[in-house]
Amino acid sequence: MRSGRLKRSKKAGLLPGSLIHVGRTYTEKPKITLIRYNEASYQEKEIASPAALGAPPDEQTITWITVDGLQDTELMEELGNIFKLHPLVLEDILNTSQRPKMEDYGDYLYIVLRNFTGTGEAELTSEQISIVLGRNFVLSFREQESVIFQPVKERLSCDKGRIRKVGADYLVHALVDNIVDNYFLVLESLEEKIELLEDDLVRRTTPATLQTINKMKRELILLRKSLWPLREGISTLERSDSQLISESTGVYFKDIYDHVIAVIDSVETFRDMLSNMLDIYLSAVSNKLNEVMKVLTIIATLFMPLTFVAGIYGMNFKYMPELEWRWGYFIILGIMLFIALLMISYFKRKRWF
Repeated sequence: MRSGRLKRSKKAGLLPGSLIHVGRTYTEKPKITLIRYNEASYQEKEIASPAALGAPPDEQTITWITVDGLQDTELMEELGNIFKLHPLVLEDILNTSQRPKMEDYGDYLYIVLRNFTGTGEAELTSEQISIVLGRNFVLSFREQESVIFQPVKERLSCDKGRIRKVGADYLVHALVDNIVDNYFLVLESLEEKIELLEDDLVRRTTPATLQTINKMKRELILLRKSLWPLREGISTLERSDSQLISESTGVYFKDIYDHVIAVIDSVETFRDMLSNMLDIYLSAVSNKLNEVMKVLTIIATLFMPLTFVAGIYGMNFKYMPELEWRWGYFIILGIMLFIALLMISYFKRKRWF
């Protein structure tokens, strides 16, 4: 279920930290998934409320809680009380129009990202994903249930790589890395669309082509608005001196930073390509108009001398000797035909058509 529009006016006049959901509602009620793991075990289950969390079995166990659906403010407040989250953090989680950022609250880090979907012919859409990194726990909040974190869950359940052997900071790295990798899928889809559009533009120009160009430019603007703040946030994580991020994990955030730079470069390239395609479209439309005007001008030029001759003999003078000639009519027609053929021959020599 998807309903509602972004209504930021609902927060007007309220105190900072007021818990008001601003965004679309995709589900009837939030879904809470609890994952606990360590090097030796992995457990995943769905719980009805934060009260069912209980205490972790030991300090070596990492707790990962995923909340899909943000409309329940009481649930968010309860989670905030359990994990001692600042009211401003809860407010930002519920406001789904946040720009990507990273904030250090000492005992935990708060990260905001945007995940994009829309491959093939589907329209590009985005959702806000909030992540809280604490000591031995990670909280992730999504607007709706999706498969964006499924690869990370599979790595945890199958014990692939080093993810279960290291701390919660590496889990956050895996989540952020998965979101950034998804950008490349979106870019591949956009690249295919641009190539098809380019081929279509060479063959013909229609108003639908202009609409497609403008639509893709809006999608790239949407991507760009999220990527530049994301670059700043990842750079802050990479250089962070927080004790929650180990030195070994910071190197992996540097790799994510490089990926974000590559995505930004691709987006800028696509923007330039679309701008050039728009110029080509406008030039093609202008050339078509020029061709039409050229044909009309040639037709008008052909009829100008013929109209002149017809106008002369259309004057109502009493004495016009040619009017009395027996073959005068056919002679004038012949002269007019000769003039027309002469002009057509001249136009062809000039390659005007």
